[in-house]
Amino acid sequence: MKWSRTLIPTMKETPEGAEIPSHILMLRAGLLTQVMAGAYTYLPLGLRSLHKAINIVRTEMNATGAVELFMTALCPTSLYEQTNRVEAFGDVLIKTVLPRAGKKVPVVFCPTHEEEITDLVSRFVSSYRQLPITLYQIQTKFRNEERPKFGLLRTSEFLMKDAYSFHTNIESLNQTYDEMYKAYCRIFQRCGLDYLPVEAESGPIGGDASHEFMIPSVNGEDNVVCCDKCRYAANTEKAEIGGTGPQEAPDDVVRKEKAMLDTPETHTIEQVCKFLKAKPNKVVKTLIYLADSHPVAVLVRGDHDVNENKLRRLLKAEHVELADEATISKVTGAPVGFAGPVGLAQGTKIVADYSVRGMVNMIVGANEADKHFVNVNLHRDFEVDEYADVRNAVASDPCPHCMTSMTIRNAIEVGHVFKLGTKYTQALNARFLDTDESQKTIIMGCYGIGVSRIVAGMVETSYDDHGIIWPVALAPYEVNICPIKVTDEQSMQVAEKLHDELTARGIDVILDDRDQRAGVKFKDSDLIGFPLRVTIGTKGLEENKVEIKWRWSADSEMLSIGDAAETIAKAIESERVSGERFTASRSTKK
Repeated sequence: MKWSRTLIPTMKETPEGAEIPSHILMLRAGLLTQVMAGAYTYLPLGLRSLHKAINIVRTEMNATGAVELFMTALCPTSLYEQTNRVEAFGDVLIKTVLPRAGKKVPVVFCPTHEEEITDLVSRFVSSYRQLPITLYQIQTKFRNEERPKFGLLRTSEFLMKDAYSFHTNIESLNQTYDEMYKAYCRIFQRCGLDYLPVEAESGPIGGDASHEFMIPSVNGEDNVVCCDKCRYAANTEKAEIGGTGPQEAPDDVVRKEKAMLDTPETHTIEQVCKFLKAKPNKVVKTLIYLADSHPVAVLVRGDHDVNENKLRRLLKAEHVELADEATISKVTGAPVGFAGPVGLAQGTKIVADYSVRGMVNMIVGANEADKHFVNVNLHRDFEVDEYADVRNAVASDPCPHCMTSMTIRNAIEVGHVFKLGTKYTQALNARFLDTDESQKTIIMGCYGIGVSRIVAGMVETSYDDHGIIWPVALAPYEVNICPIKVTDEQSMQVAEKLHDELTARGIDVILDDRDQRAGVKFKDSDLIGFPLRVTIGTKGLEENKVEIKWRWSADSEMLSIGDAAETIAKAIESERVSGERFTASRSTKK
């Protein structure tokens, strides 16, 4: 491909509204252009990189035995009503009504395809002999992001690979889940991503079998709890905390006399601490939850937050949510903001995080408006029904596997594998006839990859002051041939011959045939991030040589013109498979 025959609108300045590196660089390098907030057109270079990611994903999915199909982007609203997801999605779900033959047909723009794929399977799969089967697609999804930002990382329209597996039993689901996990590792490794598999909140069955695949990044919107020693990693919804926390305080600790203090307009921990000149770790938050409509008081330290997923699992509840004002008033006798464990309504279960167990002389709400107790102590002033890990992990908490202090990183989610169980198959009546001639509900697994996020995540984590640094696997073009003087006949003959030879070898090559200064060409090449630049200059031609330089290297080398095509092709072919040069360059920078 010649530069003059394609569309590459590079920009010198940072585009207005672009805030993070991937957004800035993808616009400046001419990979994307914005149509509206949250919607982008892929320009030729961006589309080439996207197709590279798609091909890697497709190859690895096919290798697992998954079968590709292509579903509609529009889906009847009735399917989402059967699974109660119209209400669950709320305004995120893009809805419209189609006027047809005098009728109004409500439809949604699919944010995911669980409903449509399950409906399809319910109509065409009826026997255990047809299972297991894994179906996948690479399709555009739609979500009404209220505040789209960060380029491709938070959009209203995005490309996703979603796969769904269907099984007769849990063992079969477990096997496919493991295969998908391994396939995801291969996909992200082949893409050159510095990825991290993390434990995630599970589906309704399968225990801990749910994982997200994250790209550590300072601009990531997810938080990941990590142990650098044993490599344990989990998102904050799932992360466990090592040990059982402090034991009860020793008997010889001085327990001061409880006292009630006036604390006007102190509804938050920050307000209480400021008013009483106390630290948050001396305060106990009492939060009233409804677990399947039953009130529960949950105690955590003032500098901690309740993890509702842990609480739900502990209580074996289907639904857990903060109680409404009426329930709080009934349980505590006080308005919101002044709940405490002393004197709660009889029969109210009290659950406390392990970290509360060793506290003495606590500050708690007094279950009375504008009042707090100080010097409250366990056993003397109140009792706890059950201790458990019910809080979010924080930095320096011990690892659950090796007890090393953990850290918290920002990360970008690019994939998620999890077990759906029968949530959708029950709702949409997807059943099969088993070997015993009985009808049973099909069991599902779900496996998603944000394909557009692969591209954006790579740019977000692989760049320098000059521009993007692509691995060969995702680069829009692998080799950029730069003749210094396009008006020089010999330079162009060598450039075109090398272009044709490399193209014949299957190498993606672009020939910069613009009549521009060398500095302009080099800057554009570095901005876009082509992995290998071949410079053809008159001085080199005098020695019958061309110069090659890897994008991530400060050094260049000279090759004889006769050997150039063969040497370059072998190097690119090797780098496609191994990514060794690119990976080594990232390790050096770390």
